[in-house]
Amino acid sequence: MIVTAPYAGCFFVKKNGYFLMTIRIEGLDDTGTVSFHEEELRCPIHLPALDAPSNSVCTAVLRPDRLPCATPPVSQEECEGKGCCYSLGDPVAPCYYGNTVTVQCTTDGQFSIAVSRDVTLPPLILDSMHLVSGHGSSCIPVAKSNTFVLYRFPLSACGTTLQGAGDLGVYENQLVADRDVRSWSTGSVTRDSTFRLHVSCSYSTGDFLPLNVQVFTLPPPPPATQYGPLTLELRIATDQQYNRYYVNSDYPVVKLLRDPVYMEVRILQRTDPSLVLVLHQCWATPSTNPMQQPQWPILVDGCPYTGDNYQTELIPVEAASGLQFPSHYQHFIISTFTFVDVASQKALSGPVYFHCSASACVPSAMESCVARCPETRARRTPDKQASENAPRNLVTTEGPVDFQNTEVDQTFGQKGSSQWTGDLLSQEWERVTVVVAGAGTIALIFIGVKYWQRQTLIQKNRTPE
Repeated sequence: MIVTAPYAGCFFVKKNGYFLMTIRIEGLDDTGTVSFHEEELRCPIHLPALDAPSNSVCTAVLRPDRLPCATPPVSQEECEGKGCCYSLGDPVAPCYYGNTVTVQCTTDGQFSIAVSRDVTLPPLILDSMHLVSGHGSSCIPVAKSNTFVLYRFPLSACGTTLQGAGDLGVYENQLVADRDVRSWSTGSVTRDSTFRLHVSCSYSTGDFLPLNVQVFTLPPPPPATQYGPLTLELRIATDQQYNRYYVNSDYPVVKLLRDPVYMEVRILQRTDPSLVLVLHQCWATPSTNPMQQPQWPILVDGCPYTGDNYQTELIPVEAASGLQFPSHYQHFIISTFTFVDVASQKALSGPVYFHCSASACVPSAMESCVARCPETRARRTPDKQASENAPRNLVTTEGPVDFQNTEVDQTFGQKGSSQWTGDLLSQEWERVTVVVAGAGTIALIFIGVKYWQRQTLIQKNRTPE
């Protein structure tokens, strides 16, 4: 006689990692007396299939970006049992990985880990991902696309650890993404997300159990502000059209690392259409003191700093912009970042201030009032040398945005270098300061700056302030 019962039925209970069922057999002994035989049967709890991914996780992956999860032909039930997405209308990759982290423990003793670049914000740099202790050819990705990376390796390789837990053997490993840290003589910055993935497989009598995967995201930092009056104004636009600007009630403006910040510097209380606003040096420090270290250059001689992997973008202000005096404005876009400590390579908490030196210029045969980037940037004309030797005044901005790094024990490797020196800063007339900071998110706030016109322009029939 064969008796079957479903695990989900009322005859089963779950206890200590097993499905338990008690059976009782009634019979007659040799004397005709009724007797009972009772026995407890048990089977280890195991889930041979992962949960099917949600519809949003599947539809977020465009067809050209799909990474096959199983080789056709494959049924929908089999595909979703692997935790993957199924599309009947895709003849090339009907079974593909969803827009998330998919980890499988195979019956032949293999880890299979697929990671989407969009599992964090900002997106992961897939080339920076690696196993913490894994070395050798078997520990590198077996497949990679623009949006996915796939690792597959034996449980006994790539630094996998084994721990016993009762009747279970737990295999564990870690996958991390290194940060791209850009450094120069007095500072370091990064714009990459924090990513550390802990994976484990639990096996009992040859069966595998589901494993837990957690992706930790950092909470936004608390901001802080302070204020002061100035006559050169630096504003933050809401988009690249520069039609709307954040006002006091909008701050702090929270942005993710690498998000664009649309900056505008403009001349106030001037109506001379021949004046041209010229930006010289722009850089970042952790306080209102423009000489404090660490520092990071944004513009050098009016041109984007070439040592940055996310260079500042200068946006021309055309006559068609509708502004009354287009030459009184300068627009540029910064990719948000956070400072990194030079010694420990840990992300710094607190504010980051932007400083800019600027001057008003009248175009002439000797001076075009336009930065020449990058071929002739280092060429020093007599007019340029005269302007650099002119007297300057230093002022600071209204206030910062405080970025507090909430990471604990995050260490990064350095990449990149720069020859840009902070000595240029002490030679400038005026400063524009803004605060930016962050490790996973960034708060920004508007700041203005006091403008002092250079002495050479005063000699050209300009009324001094």
